[in-house]
Amino acid sequence: MTDGRYLHWDDLRRLEPPEGLTVEQWWAGMRLARQQSSRPTDLVDTRGIPFSYSLVDPILKSLHNLDLRATGRSVAPAAVLDRTTRNRYKVRGLIEEALSSSQLEGASTTRVVAKQMLRSGRNPRDKSERMIFNNYHAINFIKEATSENLTPGLLLEMHARLTDGTMDDQKDCGRFQQPGESRVSVVDWRSGEEVFSPPPAEQIPEHIERMCDFANDGDYSFTHPLVKAIVLHFLLAYVHPFVDGNGRAARALFYWSALRAGYWLTEYVSISEIVLKAPAKYAHAFLHTETDGNDLTYFLIHQLEVLRRAFEELAIYVDETIERMQAAERLAGDLPGLNHRQRALLGHALRHPGYRYTYRSHSTSHGVVLQTARTDLLDLASHDLLDCGMEGRRRVFIAPDDLGARLRAGDTNPDHPYPR
Repeated sequence: MTDGRYLHWDDLRRLEPPEGLTVEQWWAGMRLARQQSSRPTDLVDTRGIPFSYSLVDPILKSLHNLDLRATGRSVAPAAVLDRTTRNRYKVRGLIEEALSSSQLEGASTTRVVAKQMLRSGRNPRDKSERMIFNNYHAINFIKEATSENLTPGLLLEMHARLTDGTMDDQKDCGRFQQPGESRVSVVDWRSGEEVFSPPPAEQIPEHIERMCDFANDGDYSFTHPLVKAIVLHFLLAYVHPFVDGNGRAARALFYWSALRAGYWLTEYVSISEIVLKAPAKYAHAFLHTETDGNDLTYFLIHQLEVLRRAFEELAIYVDETIERMQAAERLAGDLPGLNHRQRALLGHALRHPGYRYTYRSHSTSHGVVLQTARTDLLDLASHDLLDCGMEGRRRVFIAPDDLGARLRAGDTNPDHPYPR
């Protein structure tokens, strides 16, 4: 470590070495010290050389903090632990991950349109929307698959769900590349130099078998669950077994592994949202691992920092949401034109987005006749403060997710002086 940083040669060679040493000697000594403390894995590169990592202080500190945060044992936001509000934050995390992971691979759909599509349940209209739609539903599938061991079949199912309808050839969904097929390489756009080439397709089955064994605790040595999840993320991206969608599949595999190990709050955060803000750092961490003797420490440090920031983003989002809800509740209590029953219902609706109200439930709650309940609910729906629909032959009124924003909109009707 140099000033608390785990430096690659590309960065170290620009620094002034300690007195009496050349920068090459400094680097050689540093690499020797790292190798002596590194932990090899059973995962290997194209040449059969193992990937390894060192549990340096920044990693140990991050793992301790994330053990507390990602399992909900210490500092999970109260609103996420509250069963009446947690779904709002879970859906937010799922949507952000689906959107950002797709945008990392070229999807151009805006956040507003993507959220509208996923919340309304409408079908995607183009390839970009299909990528986001697939990511969202694949993450839900992954949650259900955490009780299973990782197998080639499960990886293929993940990929098929992520890429359905987005590949140039639909037959490429849910299959590994075969010997003789062209492999994708990563090229530096500035120099035109090839900076990464995945293993030949002939090696894919062996790499996948080793990956599954590692994921299922087959290496007989303890690997911290978050380290394991991040290493799986790296290795699937390294092997690049699919024609397309390798990045999406690698990030999905991270979630599968973390959730399987009991880090349930990772479902509420988006790693892709953070990576999307600085994709070059993600690429450098990957390439530094590959170009420095398969040292996974670079990628671990980067991804643990991504996770830390993702949990910070969740905490900020929760705080801002609670503040908006409290302000909207105060606004609802002061609105002219609303009776006390309607104010009470809106206060409840703000805390329970998606809740369904009926004439009968409102009548029973407030001890009024059905006609009065009907008038209250239809009045709120006419001002766009409740969504209205039918469930069979029964009319229902649904608390909208954005009720706070609607209350603050300030658009008024002269006959009904409150926001609609």
